[in-house]
Amino acid sequence: MEEKYAVVTGASSGIGKAFARQLAGEGYHLVLVARRRERLMELSRELKDRGTESVVLAADLSQMSECHRLMEALSDKFLGIFINNAGFGDCGCFLETDEEKELGMIDVNVKAVHLLTKLVLRQMEKQGEGILLNVASSAGLIPAGPYMSAYYATKSYVASLTRAVAQELKEKGSRVYIGVLCPGPVNTEFNSIANVEFSLPGISAEDCVAYAVKMMKKRKVVIIPTFRMKAAIFAIRMIPHSLYIRVTGHQQKKKLGRV
Repeated sequence: MEEKYAVVTGASSGIGKAFARQLAGEGYHLVLVARRRERLMELSRELKDRGTESVVLAADLSQMSECHRLMEALSDKFLGIFINNAGFGDCGCFLETDEEKELGMIDVNVKAVHLLTKLVLRQMEKQGEGILLNVASSAGLIPAGPYMSAYYATKSYVASLTRAVAQELKEKGSRVYIGVLCPGPVNTEFNSIANVEFSLPGISAEDCVAYAVKMMKKRKVVIIPTFRMKAAIFAIRMIPHSLYIRVTGHQQKKKLGRV
């Protein structure tokens, strides 16, 4: 494992922090990326106490120049794993939600994920191997999400992009793997940023990540933790989309306290 790096964006909290801890335990050197340097430094010190060295890179990935700066910093490193995790959400009626926050969400959830996916895969192809995991959401596998419309749309983009690129890599016989993690509710800081409360029980970030790493090793393209969410996604095949969207909207309104 010497000289192989695992890069985690959005590493300062939640799923990203859990990925950093898990991959450090598997022997990778870490590159920790997020906006909040002080949180990254705290995590870096924790990992060092456990015997893992890490590089801290504070970056605002809503800026495409920062995505390029990140890749320049990684240009001399062997990328064993790249966890494309940075992102956030918002909840509310589309006519009422803040457009600047939504455009920022599109910058991080879509544009940054797209750009980093392309640049990381190019570097991994030159290496001859590598693992890239895009972190989306079960929302990305659902037809639409009233009252979280922009968030669902951004995660649909990530899921669709990943599945398409995975097929392209398979057809060219590439040794590079790409997958997409699509969890349901996970107990992180997501709710406070998105201004919601879960209407269903969440799982821990640690359980989510442990399952994701297990499925990555099996080269599973779409990774859905928990039987509950697998069943919910399967139901899309059986229920008219118009009905499924109404049910989804009802769940989002519960988060807003409007039901």
